[in-house]
Amino acid sequence: MKSYFQKPFIQLFDFSKKINYKTEILAGLTVAMTMMPESLSFAILAGFPPLTGLYAAFIMGLVTAIFGGRPGLISGGAGATVIVLIALMKSHGLDYVFAAVVLAGIFQICIGLFKLGKFVRLVPQPVMFGFVNGLAIIIFMAQIEQFKTMVNGEMVWLTGNALYLMVGLVALTIAIVLILPKFTKAIPSSLVAIIVVFLLVLGLKIETRTVGDIAAVSGGFPPFHIPEVPFTLETLQIILPYALIMGAVGLTEGLLTLNLVDEITESKGNSNRECIAQGSANMLNGFFFGMGGCPMIAQTLVNLSAGARARLSGIVAAITILIIILFAAPVIERVPMAALTGVMMMVAIGTFEWMSFKVINKMPGKDILVGMMVAAITVWLHNLALAVLIGVILSALIFAWESAKRIHAKKYLDENGVKHYEIFGPLFFGSTHNFMENFEPATDPEMIIVNFKESRIADMSGIDAVNKLTERYQKLGKTIHLTHLSEDCRKLLKDAEAIIEVNILEDPSYKVVF
Repeated sequence: MKSYFQKPFIQLFDFSKKINYKTEILAGLTVAMTMMPESLSFAILAGFPPLTGLYAAFIMGLVTAIFGGRPGLISGGAGATVIVLIALMKSHGLDYVFAAVVLAGIFQICIGLFKLGKFVRLVPQPVMFGFVNGLAIIIFMAQIEQFKTMVNGEMVWLTGNALYLMVGLVALTIAIVLILPKFTKAIPSSLVAIIVVFLLVLGLKIETRTVGDIAAVSGGFPPFHIPEVPFTLETLQIILPYALIMGAVGLTEGLLTLNLVDEITESKGNSNRECIAQGSANMLNGFFFGMGGCPMIAQTLVNLSAGARARLSGIVAAITILIIILFAAPVIERVPMAALTGVMMMVAIGTFEWMSFKVINKMPGKDILVGMMVAAITVWLHNLALAVLIGVILSALIFAWESAKRIHAKKYLDENGVKHYEIFGPLFFGSTHNFMENFEPATDPEMIIVNFKESRIADMSGIDAVNKLTERYQKLGKTIHLTHLSEDCRKLLKDAEAIIEVNILEDPSYKVVF
């Protein structure tokens, strides 16, 4: 465990590395500005006290920035994990939520300790395209909601001067984000846009929606709090499903975000370390009044677009949120939502994989279908984990179907009247039917040799197919030899003897099993 804790600190305090401290600090400030309203909104949406969202942003951000799987990744109180807990909050209250968050953290730590985070590599590229594009659409559509206001308990579109002001301020923010980098990249353009719009609204006393209209952000240091729930099996049965789903959703989003950052920065993160850091942060959330969370793609992209490439920006963002809670709430509560909306719209546009349109005519039709389905599920259900799971399953089924069609046999008789079947393609659950159709037991000679040099027996269905094939020939009084079985196939057949009679015997002349 020493190296696990040691390496992030080396990365943070190794002054021999080229870290642009000004860029990291400014990027951290920008991330904090965009993270706060989002964390507040999700907390209010779930029925939690608003500060639980900010505490989650601080705790998740700090712990994962220092100990997480890679620099540049930003974590906070994310909506994907919070949505899972809404039903628990309504049925059993806040303490059960905190208990579930602690249990989710334990589950995530176990995933990291058992080194299961690597399985995110099984997510195909079309699923990644669909995931990222669906998320970009969700981020953009969420900003459209800022053009609505509450009237008589219902959300209605802004009209008149209020609408013109909102559109103008958002347009100004977007213009600054787009134009400023052409002149200088010394300061993140998104942070400059937020400051300019803030000063403009403050100086001209423009009436527009601010962060303070969402909720108050002032408070104290996160208080230590042991969830007041009965330590019984019944409590475990209540919180376990929520904890497992929350943990799985958080890890799915987190590891996919880590992969995305790997691609952007052309570097490699550590998925298992990220699982442990995320789990540790969630455990602390449960004991320090936080609603839990996971890596946030939007804020991570804000961080990267601001030029951050080290752990320092994430630490600055987390500490900034804590300072605002303790001291600077009155100022931050006056930041216009229009500025944050404009920044997040640009993040959504930057998140979308526009190159997917360029390669769409070069991709197989099946991959296009998978990508579009993942994007549609992401947008429709707002459930990123479910969308990815369905995409992976669909991709696996398509792969199995295509692999099943590849199995075939080359047949010929040798000079001794022995019939040879040379098998090509994998023998597994999807290809057993095609495999069996290649043989002609009724018309074959007394001796049959089945050559597996270009094939592999992959699973129990393949073993069963071989067993049924040998039985068909034995009933006709004919002998069948299986040749060129690889060591793994031989072991698989040997292990199956307790279940299926495969009669493995070595043949010194053919080196076969039959």
